[in-house]
Amino acid sequence: MVDKQPNVQLTSWFGRSGWSKGELARQVNRRARQIGANHISTDTSRVRRWLDGEQPREPIPKILSELFSERFGAVVSVEDLGLRSTLPVAGDSSVDLPWSGPQTVQLISEYSRSDLMLNRRGFLGSSLALAAGSALIEPMQRWLAPAPGTGIPDPGFTPVLAAASGSQDGVRHTGRLSEPELMLLEDTTRMFRQWDAQNGGGLRRKAVVGQLHEVCDLLQETYPPETTRRLFRTTAELAHLAGWMSYDVGMHPSAQKYYVLALHAAKEAHDKAFGALILADMCRQMIHLNRCNDALELIHLAQYGSRDSASPRAQSLFSALEARAYANLGEVNRCYRAVRMAEDSFSDIRAGDPDPDWLSFFSEAELNAENAHSYRDLCYRADRSPMYSSLAAPVMARAVDLFSRDPEHVRTYALNLIGMASVHLLQNEPEEAARYGRQAVEIAARIRSERVNTRLRKTAAAAVEQYGSLPAVADLRDRVAQDLSDDLTATGGGARGASSVAI
Repeated sequence: MVDKQPNVQLTSWFGRSGWSKGELARQVNRRARQIGANHISTDTSRVRRWLDGEQPREPIPKILSELFSERFGAVVSVEDLGLRSTLPVAGDSSVDLPWSGPQTVQLISEYSRSDLMLNRRGFLGSSLALAAGSALIEPMQRWLAPAPGTGIPDPGFTPVLAAASGSQDGVRHTGRLSEPELMLLEDTTRMFRQWDAQNGGGLRRKAVVGQLHEVCDLLQETYPPETTRRLFRTTAELAHLAGWMSYDVGMHPSAQKYYVLALHAAKEAHDKAFGALILADMCRQMIHLNRCNDALELIHLAQYGSRDSASPRAQSLFSALEARAYANLGEVNRCYRAVRMAEDSFSDIRAGDPDPDWLSFFSEAELNAENAHSYRDLCYRADRSPMYSSLAAPVMARAVDLFSRDPEHVRTYALNLIGMASVHLLQNEPEEAARYGRQAVEIAARIRSERVNTRLRKTAAAAVEQYGSLPAVADLRDRVAQDLSDDLTATGGGARGASSVAI
């Protein structure tokens, strides 16, 4: 019998992660519980055997890939870890989907049903792959092309009447959805969006997915063109929200899948403005995963695709995210230019401008937050140059002040408290960093957002690494350890490493 050879690749990644064997075991167990794989029970001796060459069973290779990817802010595949995945990537994990109305409805219905039925048993999360590079960008570019045979006329389209149908648009309508019912669906989507902003993505994600599945059932019927368009718009908004919530709790492949499906539904609704928002949030996810070239391609696609329909508020948002991407690429001049464009576009907003509900989140507070994070990220890229941290500090402080008076966006307030803490660390002010960190911990303990938890863990780890002997920093470390317990989040998770920039 041939002895197992030590897994040199896994050992290398493990050594660079800074985790102990016990910490890695705890993270694997936590992630396994979150995807419903309750049979997984890992300990330090099991981790030691993996390092010695033992091949873990599914879904552990996928879990390890996700954990190390999040730790290092870049995709670390199962193969990179020297492991074998015994489950093939599911065929429906591709983002290159057919752009047609009936197939969009079928795909959303099937995926949302799979999420509801299978994810709690661990099958869904372990069978998806995150698309990146040309595999992601090229299919998304097809958003710009006319979709053949959508079945929904563009606004202003006059259909040829079919004499036998007896309906205005020449189609026999089988659906019986009343105007009050349709309005209730739209109001419910807005309510879900508010809950997410206040409580984080972990609390209502399954409710949103369930509502999405129900709306897809309605789309199996036929309606007048305007009703069909509104149903597809509601479908796009729900799928986007399911993607956003999945991103918030760390389920990145699922988030990307929902975003792509939402983009298809937005195209069926002929809603270029909302399609551009979806691409903007896909950009945000790629920044989070340190895929900044992909992020830049996505935000440029959003800007180009909505060039005739984007309001000043939307243009400001897109420019702010463009600045974030440039900052993380170290493109100083282009970052500055995009920040100025974001500010200029925002100044063009006039009271009473008819922006939709889904864009109302981009306020003065949000603009300051995005621009402050761009300056902060430039600081990381420029060897912690004090020039950039001094630019970030007042803008971040303004964002924190505005969000402190906004009860509707609790999670974003917490994220910017953490951002303020990171800026104080860059300015060698650990006590102030710890103070803001403690305020963020108080909020994180009340909401369900792995994104908040991950950034808190990272910031606390950076503070401990530099100023671990200070009582204020030690207190922050203890509060994070105590209040951000393993069972705090509903789904997804894992900490990213302190070396990651885009948080």
